[in-house]
Amino acid sequence: MSRPPLSHLHGYLNSVTDKRQAKKVIHKLGDLLFIAVVATIANAGCWEEVSDFARTRLEWLRKYIELPGGAPSHDTFERVFKWIDGKQFERCFILWMREICKEKGFRVIAIDGKTMRGSRDRALDKTPLHIVSAWTSENNMVLGQVKTEEKSNEITAIPLLLELLDVKGAVVTIDAMGTQKDIATKICERGADYILSVKKNQLTIYEDIETLVQEESKTNYSDIKHEHYKTLDKGHGRIEVREYWLFPEVSWASWAAEWKNLGAIGVVKRRITKGDIVTEEMAYYITSLKSNVQQFATGVRSHWGVESMHWSLDVVLNEDKRTVRKDNGAQNLAVLKRMALNIIRADNTFEKASGPRKRFRACLDNSYLETVLSNM
Repeated sequence: MSRPPLSHLHGYLNSVTDKRQAKKVIHKLGDLLFIAVVATIANAGCWEEVSDFARTRLEWLRKYIELPGGAPSHDTFERVFKWIDGKQFERCFILWMREICKEKGFRVIAIDGKTMRGSRDRALDKTPLHIVSAWTSENNMVLGQVKTEEKSNEITAIPLLLELLDVKGAVVTIDAMGTQKDIATKICERGADYILSVKKNQLTIYEDIETLVQEESKTNYSDIKHEHYKTLDKGHGRIEVREYWLFPEVSWASWAAEWKNLGAIGVVKRRITKGDIVTEEMAYYITSLKSNVQQFATGVRSHWGVESMHWSLDVVLNEDKRTVRKDNGAQNLAVLKRMALNIIRADNTFEKASGPRKRFRACLDNSYLETVLSNM
């Protein structure tokens, strides 16, 4: 079958193992996954709408996939997404993103978790699914994900995600939940640097850094080796000043040797002025970066940007409103949403359009939908 050029996505989707009985298969697994991704981009929000998309765009879809059995039913999509091997689908996503996100010199990979509230089942006392994702600001895309049933298990999920990702040469940023010695070691073993947030879950480190800042700030850090960087942002009636410090001398800390390749302590001070109201906050970090405070600042700022990814999953794709609880459904739906979000975000042809507006236009206009897909 001759298909017009589109992307490598369909090829990766075809790599997911189909465990169904061959004699009973009407629709190829790769085709079902492809339709689900494309329909989600084109504003479908449930399996009934995915099936409706397939029925109304059947001839258009046949430009890319054969569909000898016609449009699949919504029950078919729901069943398939329940039993697909979640880990294999996650790996398919990660391998696809490796190809899309080529190295761009200095890279920051932010790792953070998000709870899928719609996956909670109170009747069965089942906690909601928690997804740990990796995000890159350079490409503005999710690089991959792994699931964990409990938020505390981020500590075990993060090394699994690092094992799957290509992080060599990057700086990996993680919030305080992931500030663990084994995770720092894993990042270094994978050929990357780390910036790890320090809060009171690492109380000794937190108190030692706080004491350092309190004492040395009295002389404006003139008695200690450091690098300093300052930024100023104005807009929407507020002024935000950020100051960043790197302190490369860490031998004084009793815990320093326990952290793989520890290079410096990082400190960030944010001062926000809005009218007569001034707020100030401090944030502490440990990092394998031994110098270059501007790289440290870029890493910290990029990690704050991962929140926009969580926001987009809720606002653009209504992730928290989707109720999926059984089998692998919630895990696989999370992969599907992140695939669709990456493709939507990659499109720059619809100038200044929001994510929901892009999805609505893709629903109305086949040519625009093709343009969005061809970007990947």
